[in-house]
Amino acid sequence: MLEEPTSLRIEDPGVRALFTEAARFQSWLDVEAALAQAQAELGIIPASAAREIVTKAHLKYLDLAAVRSGLAKTGHPLVPLVWELDRACEGDAGGYVHWGATTQNITQTGQLLQVRRAHEIFLGQLAAVLTHLAGLAERTKDALLPGRTHGQHAVPATFGFKVAVWIDELCRHVERLQACEGRVFVAMLGGGAGTLASLGELGLATQEKMAARLGMRPMTVPARTIGDHQAEYVTLLGLLAATAGKIGREIYTLMKQEFGEVEEPVPP
Repeated sequence: MLEEPTSLRIEDPGVRALFTEAARFQSWLDVEAALAQAQAELGIIPASAAREIVTKAHLKYLDLAAVRSGLAKTGHPLVPLVWELDRACEGDAGGYVHWGATTQNITQTGQLLQVRRAHEIFLGQLAAVLTHLAGLAERTKDALLPGRTHGQHAVPATFGFKVAVWIDELCRHVERLQACEGRVFVAMLGGGAGTLASLGELGLATQEKMAARLGMRPMTVPARTIGDHQAEYVTLLGLLAATAGKIGREIYTLMKQEFGEVEEPVPP
C-alpha cells in the first residue's frame, strides 16, 4: 500500500524498508550477535554460547507475536526481544544474551546501523544527481538567461552557470556527509551508566571488537548522554534539504508563465 501521495511520483530508493519494525528488530539482533562474538573472542562468555546466539539472532527464529505481547506488557522497547532470543537459543546460551550491556547500547547502535544504510543510499543518489547535473551543465553552458540581483535583471548569465552553482554546493554536501562517518556511525557499549563497570578492564576492548564486527568505530567515551553525533547528522541532512529546496524553488519560479525560462516535463 502506498502510504504517501508522493510515492506515486517519486520511487522509494529503499529507505522505507530500512525503518520498518522488522528492520529495527533485526538491527538490534545484529548488535546482540556482534556483542556475543566480541565477548567470546575475549573469553568473557563461552564460544559455544556466542555461536548459538549468532545463529538464532534472526527474526525467522523468533516469535514476533510474543515480542509484541511483551512490548504491550512491559512498555520496554528491547527486553521482550532479548527474552525471545534467550528462549530461541538452545542450552544455556540464552543466559549470555545481552551480557553486560544496557538497552541504549543496543538500540542506539542498531539505529545507527539503520541510518548508515540510508546514508549509503543518500550518497548513491547524490552521485546520480551530480552525474546528471554535470551533463545538464555542459548542454546548457551557452543557454542565455538574465542574471538577477535583488530579483531584477542584471547582467547576462547562462543556465549552465546556474547548474554549476548547484553542483558546487552539492559537492560540499557530499564532502560533509563523508567526513562525518567516523564521528556519527559509532558503536556504544558502556553498560548501565556508561562506565563499563559490568565488563571491567575488558570493556573497551569488547566495544572495539563489537564495533569492528559491525563495520563501525567504537565510541571514544561510551556515555549514554552523548548525542552530538546524531545531532550532527540531522543537521547535515537539514543543510542538504535546504539546497534541494533552493534548487526546486528556482526551477518552480523560472517555470512560471511570466518568466518562462525553463520547463520541466510532466510525467505521463
